[in-house]
Amino acid sequence: MTTGCIILAGGAGKRMKSERPKVLCEVLKKPMLGWVMDTAERFGFDETAVITGYKKECTEEFVNKRGGIVYTYFQPEQKGTGDAVKQAAEFIEAAEYICVLNGDAPFVDEETLKKSLKLHKSAKAAVTVITAEIADPTGYGRIIRDGSGRFTAIREQKDCSPEEAKICEVNSGAYWFNAKALLGALPRLTDSNASGEFYLTDCVELIGGAQAYKSENSDIVLGANTRRGLLELNEKARLRVIERLLDEGVSFISTDGVIIGADVKIGCDTTVLPNTMILGKTVIGKGCEIGANSHIEDCTVGNNVILNNVQAYSSTVEDNVKIGPFTQLRPGTVIRKGVKIGDFVEVKNSDIGENTSIAHLTYIGDSDVGRGVNFGCGCVTANYDGVNKFRTEIGSYAFIGCNTNLIAPVKIGENATTAAGSTISKEVPPNSLALERSQTRIIENWEKNFKRKKK
Repeated sequence: MTTGCIILAGGAGKRMKSERPKVLCEVLKKPMLGWVMDTAERFGFDETAVITGYKKECTEEFVNKRGGIVYTYFQPEQKGTGDAVKQAAEFIEAAEYICVLNGDAPFVDEETLKKSLKLHKSAKAAVTVITAEIADPTGYGRIIRDGSGRFTAIREQKDCSPEEAKICEVNSGAYWFNAKALLGALPRLTDSNASGEFYLTDCVELIGGAQAYKSENSDIVLGANTRRGLLELNEKARLRVIERLLDEGVSFISTDGVIIGADVKIGCDTTVLPNTMILGKTVIGKGCEIGANSHIEDCTVGNNVILNNVQAYSSTVEDNVKIGPFTQLRPGTVIRKGVKIGDFVEVKNSDIGENTSIAHLTYIGDSDVGRGVNFGCGCVTANYDGVNKFRTEIGSYAFIGCNTNLIAPVKIGENATTAAGSTISKEVPPNSLALERSQTRIIENWEKNFKRKKK
């Protein structure tokens, strides 16, 4: 292993007032740790490790759900960043260069990591501190340089002279280390400080020969210790995404209530309307209108699609589709080209064929629907018998009359029709009409009618 990444993720974040580890608090509906792990993945580290601590099982569950090979090491006590890195000694031994990142600093970027590693190697440094220049350095460790601009020390806020306190270049908390030098310095750390903790920053002085790389991304230093700080991160991230999309040709009439995840991709000439959330790995094509009041998550949406007041999860929508309002697409759904879906419709784990129309007040679950099918109002595919789920198959150009119940497993043939109000439990051949109703029985002068009228 040439390059290894250690992500510090053991803090409790008491000021967050959360029952979860701090790094699992979310920015744009993604845990801060997820942002940092995504950057590590894009950079291309040979191996990655996460140091857990408070409620380690929660952090490990998140790491494992992401997939891929990521090692986890447990820090039993919160005894500082230096002690946290010590837990991964065997991981460090297998590497040549080690990058240490904070799991609660979501805006670290791969470009900064690449350029800082380049400096680290060219200068043959034992340690390189990644820094940034910010307008208000209060609370951050200042970067001290000599008259020639050479990095000499990190000065914590409480130890700064009045002149040093004016320095705006600060320590981001991210570092590159030569693995052997780091292994040699970790046992020499002491907790003889006001906090009684082992600080990773002390390794910089212990190792010597340090360099400092100033990132062009000033947001690299940003983290959150409180809910107010987390809100600020969310707003900054939200605006960054919107600004990127504006540059890429996406339109917004208003950005009120618009939340778009950092991993979302949207084509040009698409308009996103207010109160719309687009999250996860969603990809949306060109010329679409998304919203208002829509929630789209982990979906693939084609070109020239209208989604009006739609909730869609882990679904695929092809070109020239119009859906909504008040429609839900549940995971596993595929909506083919030219489909029209109206209000109060739910589609779950189904494949809806091209140019099919599902007008309103209909539930389609676990179904394979051909092209050109027409559903009347109030239709249901009854896919669950209380124990098992079954699929319904509907052939192309079928007409499903209003208030039809299709009791799965059942097959409706091509160009077949079901009469309104029917409950279909048997296979319907192609080109046929299925009518399944009970005989009407009328009881005149029913006693309860008179009682109700009197009341």
